[in-house]
Amino acid sequence: MITCFIRYELDPFKIGQFEQYARNWGQAIPACGAALIGYFAPHEGSSTTGYGVYGIESLAAYEAYRARLREHPLGRENYGFAQDQQFIRREDRLFLRTVSTPHAPLVRR
Repeated sequence: MITCFIRYELDPFKIGQFEQYARNWGQAIPACGAALIGYFAPHEGSSTTGYGVYGIESLAAYEAYRARLREHPLGRENYGFAQDQQFIRREDRLFLRTVSTPHAPLVRR
């Protein structure tokens, strides 16, 4: 399993649009086969940084998932919404693997 972290640079005056975008992905991403962990909007600190996080089996599974997402009605609509509203200034993806599981109790020395 790998985890995709998406970092968004957002227009600080359009956070409401990002929140709608995130709610839409909350429906489309699981329907297309990825395990959505969540979307996160600015709260304190930076007013321009948001995140999306989901798990997927492998990079090959990611490619198939992305193809399904492009064809999904809500996925197509959401891509268009982001282009029309231009609330995302930049988007970066990072794929990581979990190395801390199984989580063990703290060992005191």
